[in-house]
Amino acid sequence: MLRRLVLILFVAIYWLTSTQSAGATPLQSVPVAAIFSFPNSRPANLGIGSTGFAACPKTPNCVSSFSTDPVHQIEPLRYTSSPEQAFTSLKQTIAALPRTKVISETDTYLYTEFTSRFMGFVDDVEFSLDKPAGIIQVRSASRLGESDLGVNRKRIELIRIKLKDAENVG
Repeated sequence: MLRRLVLILFVAIYWLTSTQSAGATPLQSVPVAAIFSFPNSRPANLGIGSTGFAACPKTPNCVSSFSTDPVHQIEPLRYTSSPEQAFTSLKQTIAALPRTKVISETDTYLYTEFTSRFMGFVDDVEFSLDKPAGIIQVRSASRLGESDLGVNRKRIELIRIKLKDAENVG
């Protein structure tokens, strides 16, 4: 029942934002995220600890380079430049992405929030520079819901591509 209601809601939103009558003000000018917003509160378990990031929940809406199970596991980001340059490139890459807010950053840790375009769902995304290993550990998790339709994994893979491109240019 809930899935059917969500499907109907998505169809209605799509229809409302993609159709307009002659002479009417287009609905595209009203951001749907301003109407529907699901920010929830920030999780208390964020940050890097002695064993890495917090474990992903059992739901499939999280990926982490520290995870060992195939549903949640994702490769860390690798770099060929200096660790400092790689982390600077990461911060620049994140800043250029839409609907992104940096919440906390140090020389080796970055915590950002990504907000979905249509419904205002917030995902918490963390990065940790592991200088000895020559990698950047990652964790991306949705705050609400069960499935993210692969959004967290796709986001990290997009960031991986953009970082690789940045290293090839520099």
